[in-house]
Amino acid sequence: MTFFPTLSRRHALGALLAASALLSAPLPAAAQDKPEVIRIGSTAPGHLKFILFRDKGLLAEEFAEDGIRVELSTFDGGSAVTVALGSGAIDLTYIGNNPSLRLAASGADVKAVGLSSWVPGNETLVLVRADSDIRTLADLKGRKVAYLAGTVRHSTLAKALEAKGVAISDVESMNLGIDSSGPALERGDIDALVESGGTAQKLVDQGLARVIFDAAVSGKPEWSVPHVISVNGEFARNYPDIVTRILAVDIATARWVDDNPDETISSFVAGTGNAEASVRATYADGKFFQNPEFTDTAIAALQAEEAFMAEAGLLRGKVDYDSWIDRSFHDAALSRLDQPIN
Repeated sequence: MTFFPTLSRRHALGALLAASALLSAPLPAAAQDKPEVIRIGSTAPGHLKFILFRDKGLLAEEFAEDGIRVELSTFDGGSAVTVALGSGAIDLTYIGNNPSLRLAASGADVKAVGLSSWVPGNETLVLVRADSDIRTLADLKGRKVAYLAGTVRHSTLAKALEAKGVAISDVESMNLGIDSSGPALERGDIDALVESGGTAQKLVDQGLARVIFDAAVSGKPEWSVPHVISVNGEFARNYPDIVTRILAVDIATARWVDDNPDETISSFVAGTGNAEASVRATYADGKFFQNPEFTDTAIAALQAEEAFMAEAGLLRGKVDYDSWIDRSFHDAALSRLDQPIN
């Protein structure tokens, strides 16, 4: 009998919680060998596994017997969360590829230990007011366009504009998140906004905006790049077993979601406020692409994204992949999950 066999659809979330408890055997270590708190961040409202960790208490359950608190915090934009990770204000992050690559290229003491997700479709939308005269991406030249700088939406917009012969510098960029850009678009203070599908779709459903570009429909497959799980380097060196256990819960969660699509979608809709139809479209056929394994193909996709970012002026420095990516924690977590139960 393996520790966490391939899950079937008859397994309830209780099986995952029970497995998490089994993983949490107290470490035979002195108090100074474990942290008092594990601080994990994600871009608001949070990546899928991050939301499940928060709402289902999965990591809290894992570390309860050790007396270790787990704090889960969201940040407005990738730049804020990467600054927190690089400085040690938080220990681990679930964030997009662009901020992860920028932090790695800066030479910060961080390690990429797994994938947060790698959804094949790019769900970036470009919206304009419902009554706007803007019809195509080419019409955005000279217009005010809002998006969060340094995000995957920023990168996708640059690629989409480039495909139409327009440079990102040809638009008047406004660094705004959806809480500010949505009302700004409604007032007419900006001409367009760039957001993820689930978030932006609400403006369309309310009749306030219409889509002029949908990357899932008109984008290119290579525009889909993995999102990354990163850990502060000092934390990883001080608490390698803690990082391994986090990855073990992550792997178990990734297995669970594909076997429980309806419950997963309900949790994600509740956690993000996104429209259920949009979420189901993103995760078609009940597949969520949450496997954290760093494959060679995933690394190649990140390298291609880094090259684009450098050419587009979205990144300074160069990523040392041999130093940045550390697959040992994932491998150790996988072994931990598959060890026999005595």
